[in-house]
Amino acid sequence: MTLQPTLPARVENGRTAVPGGGPSRRKDRRYEALTGYLFIAPAVVLFLVMGLYTVGYGFTLSFAKWNGFAPNWEWVGLDNYKDLLWRDPVYAPRVRHAAANTIWVMVAAPALTVVVSFPLAVLLNQVKRFQGVLRSVYFLPYVTSGVAVFFAWQYILQPDGAINSLLSGLGLGSLQQPQGWLGNPATAMPTMILITVWGHVPVAMLLYLTGLQGIDRSILEASELDGAGWWRTNMSVVWPLVRPITAIVLLLNLREALQGFQTFLVMTNGGPGDHTNVLGLEAYRLAFLKNLSPTLGLASALGWLLFAAALVLALINLRALRSKT
Repeated sequence: MTLQPTLPARVENGRTAVPGGGPSRRKDRRYEALTGYLFIAPAVVLFLVMGLYTVGYGFTLSFAKWNGFAPNWEWVGLDNYKDLLWRDPVYAPRVRHAAANTIWVMVAAPALTVVVSFPLAVLLNQVKRFQGVLRSVYFLPYVTSGVAVFFAWQYILQPDGAINSLLSGLGLGSLQQPQGWLGNPATAMPTMILITVWGHVPVAMLLYLTGLQGIDRSILEASELDGAGWWRTNMSVVWPLVRPITAIVLLLNLREALQGFQTFLVMTNGGPGDHTNVLGLEAYRLAFLKNLSPTLGLASALGWLLFAAALVLALINLRALRSKT
């Protein structure tokens, strides 16, 4: 008599099930799949309505002229893009000027953020006591309400503000700005860049700190045994190891510099004389500050140009990161 091998049984949901399936097992799987789909359905619907629909609506609007209240759009094709880039004598010069200011921010803010945040992370990583407290203090600018912080900076930078008073007390009255640091065209943009860096450093510093804490201690000990000092160790050993984090920091800051405008809106509104006007702020003005002028299409077109630029920068950054790893 030949004994047929039997498959081991297992208990599922309070009853014995034999591996290999069967009608009951397939029915349970379909029920579980249906339950999962029902759970994610509200999020998918919300994404389709608030995400894809609004993106598609904005992209379509970039090919039309509309003031937001007229019953119909006026289709103009690529005219909005042409007007912004070179054709319109009013909007094209403003966009070019805002683009030049944006490029300054995109170059200076990420570079200064890296220059400030990496040494801070190195110093904080070497602190043995009160590291958590210092980390919270450094991160405080990021979690503080943006509008409140911006108004505080405005007060500090006024003609009778804290910075001018400090310079006067130190005997450096020649460096004071009688118009205020945001009222002088020569100092307005550098001041805004420094404030932008001040807001970006906390996140970058924590990213670097996370990377530093993940470095194998034996690598640092080996560099010390080879006679490398503090500077050589951090520049020749630690800095290359945190290169991927640097790429992330640069990408985040480039995106914020390209598309962000809240700081400039609250503190200067592009002034004085458009010296701090950036592309994001110009798009905001075209969309909301032109009364009933049909400029929503121009604002949407400018927004898509910013999106295309951000996408190109992200691809370049990804390509560079892959080539170095």
